[in-house]
Amino acid sequence: MNSWQVTIEDLGRPLVRTTFVVLDLETSGGAPHLGAHITEIGAVKVRGGEVLGKFQTFINPGTPIPAFITALTGITDEMVSSSPRISEVFPILLEFLGSEKETVFVAHNAPFDLSFLKAAARDSEYRWPRFTVIDTAKLARRILTRDEVLNCKLGTLAEFFETEVSPNHRALDDALATVDVLHALIGRVGGLGITTLEELKDFTNRKSNTRARKDLESS
Repeated sequence: MNSWQVTIEDLGRPLVRTTFVVLDLETSGGAPHLGAHITEIGAVKVRGGEVLGKFQTFINPGTPIPAFITALTGITDEMVSSSPRISEVFPILLEFLGSEKETVFVAHNAPFDLSFLKAAARDSEYRWPRFTVIDTAKLARRILTRDEVLNCKLGTLAEFFETEVSPNHRALDDALATVDVLHALIGRVGGLGITTLEELKDFTNRKSNTRARKDLESS
């Protein structure tokens, strides 16, 4: 092969052939270091716009769920009392997520979900894989202007993109809504000529003044 010739791999991984696992968590509070735990996991595996699989389970957090969390999510102590602990679920979740070389991890406000998953991995004595991560909240802030949406909360984006499922602070429904948001955002960047995972990561991480905001926007 001549030195100037390139392979498909050299050009990057096409988004249409990339496996994404879109995940959402419900928790008993705002941060694991404050004693909060996972109460529900929902995840959807997609590639090329096709749903390959779904994962959903309640998690027994081992501590009472605060009343304000129950009011927000509808998840009660009774609903999770007979559910497995996170240490029991973790190997099954890791199997669903797949290889860090193949799977791209997606979440809306990903640092929140990752903080709980990494804490659970440590507590369960598992290694958390080094997935490539796409944060749909961060990506939306790069793409959408304030003239289009007032904020980049999941509910706002779901309404704007008319997702098939409306987010409702339940893990699987929120993950399904995030799938539609992800596909809509990929469609938008496709109009800018972005067609590979590498280009999408570069675009997402590029500094921009398009939506300067100081407030933290999450689902």
